Amino acid sequence: MPPRLPLAQAARCCRASIAPLARPTATLNSFVSLFAALSVQTRSASILASLSDNRGAYSKRVRKGRGPSSGYGKTSGRGTKGQRAHGKVNAWFQGGQTPLIFSHGRKGFENHMAVKMSVINLDKLQMWIDNGRLDPTQKITPKELIKSGIIGRSIKDGIKLLARGGDELKTPIDIMVSRASETAIKAVEGAGGKITTRYYTKDALRRLVKGESISTDKPLPVGPEYVEAILEQARTSKKHYHRLPDPTSRWEIEYYRDPAHRGYLSHLLKPGESPSLYFKVPGVKAAFSKAKAKGNAENELDPKLF
Repeated sequence: MPPRLPLAQAARCCRASIAPLARPTATLNSFVSLFAALSVQTRSASILASLSDNRGAYSKRVRKGRGPSSGYGKTSGRGTKGQRAHGKVNAWFQGGQTPLIFSHGRKGFENHMAVKMSVINLDKLQMWIDNGRLDPTQKITPKELIKSGIIGRSIKDGIKLLARGGDELKTPIDIMVSRASETAIKAVEGAGGKITTRYYTKDALRRLVKGESISTDKPLPVGPEYVEAILEQARTSKKHYHRLPDPTSRWEIEYYRDPAHRGYLSHLLKPGESPSLYFKVPGVKAAFSKAKAKGNAENELDPKLF
């Protein structure tokens, strides 16, 4: 092992040894004295016998089948006889019976058809407005939200507005998203803004960003009276735009028919009608029953039937 010499001590030794070299009568003895000064600290070779690793640097290997003193001799920790002693048994083996996972099944399931939404909170929305990344004077649609980078790079099945930081929203905005919480709706309208929820899909959002669709809160009109107007508009337009889809499942139709959710289909509800597609308008069934009973009574008294 090379000698270890502190820097200050080495400087003193070199200074004392180099001083005679400055005289013209310096001889070979001066070089000898220089190397002698540098080798003032030496170590014995006996330290090699005391070298060891730090505590915990390695763990001792367990040696099985090397005698009883190790604790793992003879049977090597496998016990006496049996299937586990004679060979390898998988951890999930249950002795040959029908596995419990087959007989009882798993608890719960993973819904692969579940809708995945990008989440936006009101505090982040206000921050984007303050930084000039969103224009509150214009209508804020999913196209502007995606291009501003507020939801990240990935486009999911829709955008949901949540109410974290609702007290920080001071700017009145007109925003259209896929869904919104009740508290977020109150916060936006409390600041003097307007919110509309509309049905989107992942492909529809991608077309909006590419400019292949036009953002609108009006659904596709249904009825033969609208066919000619739509066809004429398609013939006269210079560019083909994909129309935005409308909901098809019952749950989604009921969601966007509900005025409480500020759905874009809420204007289709008749007075007193529920957003639910299952329950009918109150009083309609009773009125229909009365009219039917009245018609049956008139038919019974009609002499032409006899």
